[in-house]
Amino acid sequence: MVDPQRGRTDMLSRWRRLRRAHPWIIDAVLALTPVLVSFPGLLISVDGAKGPSETWSGYLVAGAACATLAGVRRYPRLAALMTVVCSAVLAALGYTLSPLLLAPAMVALGFVALRTGPRTTFAFTTGAIVILLSTALIASRPGSPLAFESLGTIAWLLLAAVLGRAARLRLAYMDAAHARADYAERTREEEAMRRVVGERMRIARELHDVVSHHLALANAQAGTVVYLMDTDPATARTMAGELNRTIVSALEDLGTTVGLLREAGDVDSPVEPAPGLQRLPELAASFHPAGLDVAVTTDGEPRPLPPGTDLAAYRIIQEALTNVTKHSAATTAKVRLAYTGDRLAVTVTNPGGDPLVHTEVTPSSGYGLIGMRERAAALGGRLHAGPLPDGGFEITAELPLHPHRLDEEASP
Repeated sequence: MVDPQRGRTDMLSRWRRLRRAHPWIIDAVLALTPVLVSFPGLLISVDGAKGPSETWSGYLVAGAACATLAGVRRYPRLAALMTVVCSAVLAALGYTLSPLLLAPAMVALGFVALRTGPRTTFAFTTGAIVILLSTALIASRPGSPLAFESLGTIAWLLLAAVLGRAARLRLAYMDAAHARADYAERTREEEAMRRVVGERMRIARELHDVVSHHLALANAQAGTVVYLMDTDPATARTMAGELNRTIVSALEDLGTTVGLLREAGDVDSPVEPAPGLQRLPELAASFHPAGLDVAVTTDGEPRPLPPGTDLAAYRIIQEALTNVTKHSAATTAKVRLAYTGDRLAVTVTNPGGDPLVHTEVTPSSGYGLIGMRERAAALGGRLHAGPLPDGGFEITAELPLHPHRLDEEASP
């Protein structure tokens, strides 16, 4: 469906391009068109009033007024002054100020109203009316229709000013509409770009958490298999089986995450729900083959979590335990879930060891801690990570149990 407002805006743009490309055509039209009406106006008389006997002077003055309009776009005030003077000269010569003779002055006053403010328009229009009426009154002869001529002069000059002012307001409206359309288009593009960037960040976090977790476990299991291959083949075979299950699990989780990139309605899209705290025992058990014993404790009454909070808590725990495996020599880790009020506190601690995780987010600290902070902040929560006084490392995340309530309270 074609938008008429957009169509008018496009027409205005084309007209402006034509005017910039060929300005002399517009000037020529403005100068020559009034000639077609001004010259015949020299022959008009009202109620049998006798006109001037010599008409060559009238044609000369009318031609000068029309020629002045060639510069009316650039110098509207000067053109208005010249055309009003020419009209006054015609009135002094005894010509009737009909709309045809007033055409150059009307065009000039219209451009004054179009290009200047209301005060300037009022001053020029009032001045033109006073000059022309005074001249017509002084040069009037007995029997001339002075009242008709005066009323007509006032009406036609006011009409020119009103039409010019209306055109100015219309152009301002069209410019505003065009600016609003451009702003709306830019806003839509920026919003779409923000959504794309946000989606990329979300998928990047998911991929990082899934890949880093499974690769860390696989690396630890592979190292154990190599170490035990000669001394304890039976245990090595058992660890090789664990390694195989870790790789299969990694491929399944990776396929689920990559499935987020599929189009909606794709029959191959995964339908498995996102992981949450219900899979926490399975997650803790997956670190056992890598030599890390994870103890999980819960304080408070567990309650159903929103999907976003559930996934964020799971991913934060997964990434924190993965960091323990990758960057610490610790063999134990503690996960504590505390349900207090409208918050869930998730704490992951590895006592002892020498963690290589940084407390501040720096270029050297990798993307794990950055992703955990982003997950917590996206829900309106916060995350703190730092070393313990007696050695070890601790990550604590506070997540709202009802993120939508935060949005309702923030909205006016």
